[in-house]
Amino acid sequence: MSTSPLRAHLPMSAGYGSFNRATGTPNAYAVDLYEDGYDDPVYQGKARVLNHAIQDIGMGKYQWYLFVVTGFGWFADSVWPLLGALILTPVIYEFHFDGPYLVLASNIGLLVGAIFWSLGCDIWGRKWSFNLTLFIAGVFGLAAGGSPDFVTLATLIAVVGVGVGGNLPVDSAVFLDFIPASHQYLLTVLSIWWSLGQLICSLIAWPLIANFSCASPENCDRSNNMGWRYLLFVLGGLTLFLWGIRFFVFTLLESPRFLSGVGNDIEAVEVIHKLARYNGKTTTLTVEELKAPGQDPDASPSRKRAILSKDSKYGMGHIKALFATPKMAWSTSLLIVLWGIIGLASTLYNNFLPYLLASRGAEFGDTSLYITYRNLVILSTLGIPAAFIAGWAVEVPYIGRRGSLAISAGESPPPLSHLHYSTTSRGIKGSLARFFTRAPRPRTSNQLLGWNCGYVCCSNMMYGVLYAMSPEIFPAKDRGTGNGLTATAARAFGVMAPVIALYANLATAVPVYIAGGMIIFASCLALLLPYEPRGKASI
Repeated sequence: MSTSPLRAHLPMSAGYGSFNRATGTPNAYAVDLYEDGYDDPVYQGKARVLNHAIQDIGMGKYQWYLFVVTGFGWFADSVWPLLGALILTPVIYEFHFDGPYLVLASNIGLLVGAIFWSLGCDIWGRKWSFNLTLFIAGVFGLAAGGSPDFVTLATLIAVVGVGVGGNLPVDSAVFLDFIPASHQYLLTVLSIWWSLGQLICSLIAWPLIANFSCASPENCDRSNNMGWRYLLFVLGGLTLFLWGIRFFVFTLLESPRFLSGVGNDIEAVEVIHKLARYNGKTTTLTVEELKAPGQDPDASPSRKRAILSKDSKYGMGHIKALFATPKMAWSTSLLIVLWGIIGLASTLYNNFLPYLLASRGAEFGDTSLYITYRNLVILSTLGIPAAFIAGWAVEVPYIGRRGSLAISAGESPPPLSHLHYSTTSRGIKGSLARFFTRAPRPRTSNQLLGWNCGYVCCSNMMYGVLYAMSPEIFPAKDRGTGNGLTATAARAFGVMAPVIALYANLATAVPVYIAGGMIIFASCLALLLPYEPRGKASI
């Protein structure tokens, strides 16, 4: 790629200088992810100025509050997609329909939400998307609890999905826009909210589903099958409560990178100063300094480089920017493929986990809903330490984000705890062959539980890294679009999972083995990603 004449005129401050202007000390993370050049050097220069200012302000009160309220998005993304699996059995008993249709409705809503909110936050900014997604999920979640029939329930659950589908793509962009480069690893640790969501949802569902549900489809009506409705009421109310904290208690500042991108450099600088005051700090950033990267002495006075048009009309420019160079095109394509594969494999496994536990438990004499939900609580609890392990692993030298993703994905498939395979001595092909033909089956209920414990721990680490790595790689001006493309791939393939289940024999473990093989393949692809965000500032 040829060097733009603009690069030669970027001031030291625009180059994310090597010294802290306020203290004169060396500035950590002085190199950004696109150190070898970026297709839009003006945007890169402005992003470096903003990164420098945020790094000088440091990790403070605002960012820790943001860690909590953006965590609500991870919480919702965990709770509502899991809900279809938790209420599946009692809803089938009451409404008499094929189970995967409910999961299909939820995933269609998640797909629409991922596309709409992700692309939208690059058009009208982060604040509207950030504040509306939880509200939609809470209101329609409450309404779903009063559904008189399956069509109404499926429709309302789909609308809930529209709200929930935008949470992670938008919230990860919001968090990364304000976090100092030295603390970007916290985006991985945010997955603790995902695990807490699973745990709380399972704890609430355990007594409600177990004690207020029909034991069989015979004579099952609303009066003796209120458990799943109570669960929807509680989770809908909880989601609205979390939205209330976001909207009434915490005031979200608009992304300074977005503001600068639409030409509002003055407002972007004001946001940086508000951030500094909130944290009890000061900043010396000026509007002139932020505008400096666009001052090309060789350009005519009328020359402008608008990153996003002020009329907020969406164009193909955001998508083209993610494929602007061969390296970026390869990176974006790999991420889309990774999200699609993992989205299909994990949805296929997770959405039918209660059924798997119940059906396999029946073979071992454990047929009660009590045992099923007890096991779900145990599995959900294991995700909490996994989030902290993932946050530590992504900062380990020579491992970083790519290595952590590859390792956690490679160890995620449930049967691997029994295989003891070696990819170095036998190769991937031999490992997969052994995986499909010689994987031992659990012989007891406790062995099945242990089998799934290993899977949940590793898969939560995998998702924690994947959710963080993708936004780090995408530039902020196109981050919503990039998150939308990857989330759309995951949701689109997630829609395929219940369709597969409609025609698959769920009495066998074949879908689980297929899911495991796909995740192993994804772990290999992770090593081919060209960018390693560890130790570098995201722009």
